[in-house]
Amino acid sequence: MGAVYKQLSITERRKIERWRHAKVPVDEMARALKRCRSTIFRELKRNHFSDESMPKYAGYYGAAAHLMAADRRARDRKLIKHPELCRRVVERLKNGWTPEQIGNRMIHEGEQLRVCQETIYRYIYSKEGQRDDLWWYLPTHRVARRPRRTRRRREPKFHCDVSILFRPDDVAHRRQFGHWEADLMLFKQKFGQSNVTSLVERVSRFTVILKNPNKRTKPVMGKIMDAIRDLPLAARKSITFDRGTEFVSWPHLQAEIGTQTWFCDPSSPWQKGTVENTNRRARRWLPRKRDIRSMADHDMKMICDRLNNTPRKCLGWKTPAEVFRAKMMEELQ
Repeated sequence: MGAVYKQLSITERRKIERWRHAKVPVDEMARALKRCRSTIFRELKRNHFSDESMPKYAGYYGAAAHLMAADRRARDRKLIKHPELCRRVVERLKNGWTPEQIGNRMIHEGEQLRVCQETIYRYIYSKEGQRDDLWWYLPTHRVARRPRRTRRRREPKFHCDVSILFRPDDVAHRRQFGHWEADLMLFKQKFGQSNVTSLVERVSRFTVILKNPNKRTKPVMGKIMDAIRDLPLAARKSITFDRGTEFVSWPHLQAEIGTQTWFCDPSSPWQKGTVENTNRRARRWLPRKRDIRSMADHDMKMICDRLNNTPRKCLGWKTPAEVFRAKMMEELQ
């Protein structure tokens, strides 16, 4: 049985404040307090004080951190402090609503006093919720909540036949035209899930950039198919992806337009270095802090034109567009 986690005390938080101002390393703080270093990192991040009206006073303060932590714990007990709110939540649970549906419906209805799904789950598995067997009304009927680590989304599985290990040498050594690499360029979370798919032909370095409103696999792969569908099959023989969840619809790519797919090994982005290098170039116009939601497809095309009409040393100072056109002519002859 693992050790029970103990909340940081006000005394410990004041020590962290003094050490923080003295620029003591986090590892030293953790050793002195006999705490895990991740506890200190989490404490500094979650209880950092900031006020837009007094920016110069931003920082970590032990007393303020203790109040912030106590306030969070109080919010977690909201369903106990507000019986009427608890009654409405329990009633909806018994009518078959999930905690996610309850929490988001409250937002939709604009209720002033509301709770999020995590608070509802915590209440269900608290001693008060267990006393009324509220777990039984959840879709899974799980008596005890799963540990946090097991709630993470599992990495999608990819068939071993599409591993990059089986990609032909002619593709790996750029001896054959028509093989592409693809990747997703992400941006700051405050801009939502908008992202950009970058497609690069390995021989010519010809680039296509596609804007996506989210990371769902079917729309992402659908845009890729629409972008290359009209090319002759010889110009879209294969695409190499990483193992992101946005690319799990790869069977549709092969079935619908006949393009072979290959996948890098887990955590091995260097295996598709051509698109990674292209992403670095594209970041000049698509930095992570840019809000791309206001950008139109025309803006994306302009960025592609800049990339494709810039001479490249690896191409003997030809442009990607020139090499791509020449290779297309060879394939059509």
